Amino acid sequence: MRRGRSRQDADDLVQEAYLRLACAERLQAVAKPEAFLMRAALNLSLDAHRTTRNHGEQVLLEDAVLIDASPSAEDTVLARERMGRLSLCLAELDPRSLKIFLAHRIEGMTYAEIARANRLGISAVEKHIAKAALMLTRSMEGWWP
Repeated sequence: MRRGRSRQDADDLVQEAYLRLACAERLQAVAKPEAFLMRAALNLSLDAHRTTRNHGEQVLLEDAVLIDASPSAEDTVLARERMGRLSLCLAELDPRSLKIFLAHRIEGMTYAEIARANRLGISAVEKHIAKAALMLTRSMEGWWP
């Protein structure tokens, strides 16, 4: 226990050391059983430490708290409703603004890349994106937590 083991772990190590002593005494007489036990317990403690360091601490299943990270049914339904609302809002945008907005937000294109691809100025791209963002923000008001 002085080496940072819990009482239960220390008891397990002592029991394992006694088992090793019993097995060793079957093969030949052990001259110093107390020294044998101390060395066996120390070696077992070092092995357990190395195993924990290399493989992580083992946890019994009944001690583990399992968390279900999947969304609840209510969250799933609300997300679907929001996506449906967002689809309706996107459909209300004029095609050019929609194309520019999605190029920026979904495809990750910069304003300069969008401007070159659509033969527009950067200012026009900014206006299309601002118009689309404002319209979507207003249309989605109250639909987000």
